[in-house]
Amino acid sequence: MRVAIAGAGAVGRSIAGELLENGHEVLLIDKAPTAISVERVPQAEWLLADACEITSLDEAALQRCNVVIAATGDDKVNLVVSLLAKTEYGVPRVVARVNNPKNEWLFNEAWGVDVAVSTPRLMSALVEEAVSVGDLVRLLRFSHGDANLVELTLPEESALAGIQVGDVHWPEDTSLVTIIRGTRVLTPSQEDSLEVGDELLFVAAQAREEQLEDLLSKRRREDAEG
Repeated sequence: MRVAIAGAGAVGRSIAGELLENGHEVLLIDKAPTAISVERVPQAEWLLADACEITSLDEAALQRCNVVIAATGDDKVNLVVSLLAKTEYGVPRVVARVNNPKNEWLFNEAWGVDVAVSTPRLMSALVEEAVSVGDLVRLLRFSHGDANLVELTLPEESALAGIQVGDVHWPEDTSLVTIIRGTRVLTPSQEDSLEVGDELLFVAAQAREEQLEDLLSKRRREDAEG
């Protein structure tokens, strides 16, 4: 997979390093000469150019990219890069970094953004996830279909503990994508049973989040009656 990253600062370089370790082809783009540090990520391609300019993106052959990541520290730049990547080059997947939470509402399909990543939101979500069991925590927002990546840790009294995934009547427009059980990451099958303490990751329509939380937090009958 070919990935172009606009912004070669600490964030962009870190993302590039992870992608390269996973065997992907990475191009880092930055207009600041001081940001071009080839020795820090020598396996990547580097381009000294303004990612907001069509001529620069032509040189980067953005049409050959499977993913574009707008990772600069400027929200305006990230929005422009996202819009150009999607509308001018038809990049299938565009991920954009949100620096200022007040601008998060802009990072949507209209600006070509498929996934918006807000560092403040992620940090607050991780704090919530660490202190709450049974509460739904929103981790990421997907622009298409108004869906979110959400997490919920199955509480001890949940009625779903011990129930097989295939026997649960999940709400419409929700999909269980991963079960994190201790140090294991499981791709759920219909025969897998849910266990107390499981971290469940769903892609769910925002309108279904409350229904999903109610289902997963529903107490066993004997606990409710006691």
